[in-house]
Amino acid sequence: MRMKPLWAALLALGITGAITGAHAADLLQAWQAARQHDPEMAVAQAALQAGQTRRDQASALWRPTVAATVAGGAMGSQTSTAGASFSAPGFGTSPNVGFNTSVDNSLGGRWSIGARMPVYSPERTAQGHKLTLSADLADVQWQAAEQALMLQTAERYFAVALAQDALLLLQRQQTAVNKALVEAKDRFALGDAPVTDTHEAAARARAIDAQVLAAEVDLQIAQRALADTTGWPADALQVAPAPALLATAPLPALPQWLDQAAAANPGLRQQTLAVEVARQDVAQYARGAGTTVDLVAQASREHLSGSGRYGQGSNTARQHLVGVQITVPLYTGGQRSARQQELLHLQAKAEAELDRARQQVAQQTRAAWLRLQAGAARTEAQDAALRASQARLDATQLGRQVGDRTTLDLLNAQNDAAAAELALAQLRTTLTLERLRLLALTGQLDERALHTATVDAPAAK
Repeated sequence: MRMKPLWAALLALGITGAITGAHAADLLQAWQAARQHDPEMAVAQAALQAGQTRRDQASALWRPTVAATVAGGAMGSQTSTAGASFSAPGFGTSPNVGFNTSVDNSLGGRWSIGARMPVYSPERTAQGHKLTLSADLADVQWQAAEQALMLQTAERYFAVALAQDALLLLQRQQTAVNKALVEAKDRFALGDAPVTDTHEAAARARAIDAQVLAAEVDLQIAQRALADTTGWPADALQVAPAPALLATAPLPALPQWLDQAAAANPGLRQQTLAVEVARQDVAQYARGAGTTVDLVAQASREHLSGSGRYGQGSNTARQHLVGVQITVPLYTGGQRSARQQELLHLQAKAEAELDRARQQVAQQTRAAWLRLQAGAARTEAQDAALRASQARLDATQLGRQVGDRTTLDLLNAQNDAAAAELALAQLRTTLTLERLRLLALTGQLDERALHTATVDAPAAK
């Protein structure tokens, strides 16, 4: 999933060039930088790689295992046999024979080697399924982390775009207010306007100066947040303006989105896999799950020689076994049944959490879809409000020139026009983010969607 170092370096170089060059970076470039830089992706990448090893672990559960043991040191041995019967060629048979051997504190050693291959084990089968499900869960968690970072990057990217737009609008308004202040002072000096116009223009100029300063701070904060995600230099960071238009393609019907969310939402897929893992946990402790059948092969040798109570002695024992071993747990003190009851309750908890997650995802999907459905009307209404405020500003400027409007009227009209323009940009950005959230809820958020979100953005003013 991670790009090779050379390509990663070239990508980083290209993105840095886009930021420090003449044109602003788009959202797709921001995401590509965040994927390489953000610590959350490094965490998710490590978790993904760890999860992928669980499939190998599941396969290894059914492979043969071989173990060897070697031991040596000071050993002692004493055996005593009474009432034995002894027979040998030429000696006949002697009943009630006793044998005694003794080797004290002498050097000895033993070795053994054994191989085991499981043939039947319900518990091991459940373990294998659980490991495979855990690997699948790691894949889904990676997808969820990737889409979460996409959304976070988009939110921070558009926060910078809106902060830039807000600052530009305030700076334009600041220029207009300062111009009105100069005109008010000139007209007052000529006796053509009351002193209150000068005071009102001066007060508005001070207020807009403070707003510009606050907007500069907001822009720096937004740039810093985006820089932390992308690794771009905050002082030279520029992004494309807020989206100009909402996507014109009509939304599919709500049931289609709900079905897609139920099938592909990363959170729901994680919770579904968590339920399956809980079921495999229960299966490990089911009745008869502890029974195992293994093919086994063993060989061992033990040797001890030295002096003892009866003089010099030597003991050597060799064993070997090739066959089948069956293990049936008869009684575990109630531990297995108690553990199974605990896991059954945990399974019920996971199933209840899945039902809750389904409900929450359906609610979020429905809400996002409805907001987007109303988006066209809201955008049209806000666009009409902007046109009306601009018309009012034009009329007020003309009225101010002929003396029908006051300086305060002009300043209010300028403020309303700027607020309407910023509100329209905020609405378009909100709807764009809402579409991205809807795609994330249905597991469809990808680089193409990020590219589409900014490809139609207007040129910077």
